Amino acid sequence: MPAEWIWRNGEFVKWEDATVHVSAHALHYGSSVFEGIRAYETPKGPAVFRLEPHMKRIIEGARIMRIEHPYTQQDLSAAVLETIRCNKHQSCYIRPIIFRGEGQLGVDGRGRTKTEVMILTMEWGRYLGEEAIELGVDVQISTWRRMAPDTHPALVKAGGNYVNSQMVVMEAKDNGFIEGIALDVNGYVSEGSGENIFVIKDGRIVTPGNWSSILMGITRDSVVTLARDLGYQVHFESISREMLYMADEIFFTGTAAEVSPVRSIDRIQIGEGRRGPITKQIQEEFFAITSGQKEDKYGWLTYVNS
Repeated sequence: MPAEWIWRNGEFVKWEDATVHVSAHALHYGSSVFEGIRAYETPKGPAVFRLEPHMKRIIEGARIMRIEHPYTQQDLSAAVLETIRCNKHQSCYIRPIIFRGEGQLGVDGRGRTKTEVMILTMEWGRYLGEEAIELGVDVQISTWRRMAPDTHPALVKAGGNYVNSQMVVMEAKDNGFIEGIALDVNGYVSEGSGENIFVIKDGRIVTPGNWSSILMGITRDSVVTLARDLGYQVHFESISREMLYMADEIFFTGTAAEVSPVRSIDRIQIGEGRRGPITKQIQEEFFAITSGQKEDKYGWLTYVNS
């Protein structure tokens, strides 16, 4: 569900008026950085989950992509809160984006294009489906690999990187699955099209390290913290494909996917074929904090109306 207002370069414009020119550099060359953030409904009003790490990542991403803009991390954080208030959301998905806009065509858009900064908010439910949180999803190993570390900046949430993600998820859906898992250039597990992955075997939790061309997810980081505080060891390791089939539990993490279990891979059932006990425990901790039902001892929530 779209909202009424979008923040654009310091001003609010109507959703239908937040358009870009057909010559926009990002449209032709993928020169954008963006974030996906959630605001959750709590007893104290809407609260944004891990706002500052998201804003830090988009600022760093723009620096790496050499997209110049006039805003600080604090400017963009304040704009996110203002946009939520303006649209009167109780909960929402938030999409800030910095991109090269209209100007001269050419691969190097520096000095030739106008930078645009926008923040849009919308109502958006469970990314992988309402039932996914408990029942899990069916996924496949994709034939598409993640980029090698010297081809794309995998640590940047850049628009151009998501051409690869589109190929992964479209292939999966065409084959009757909900999502795909990409392997890295060395044939080890990388991530889903828009999610990080955790694998549990004999009570041991493993997730790929940054050498596997993953996005260093902020929800991933949160889950690592929760799991360790619950008494589990979390290991960053290379994961072979067959380890997925042998796992007791597997789950995805991400702003959109939140914490979503995987019930099968390549039509091979994982564990009991539904959410496992460790996944459930981590889920409950995660949602208790984001809903405001449990103390936010990590300082992860930024209350919109405070």
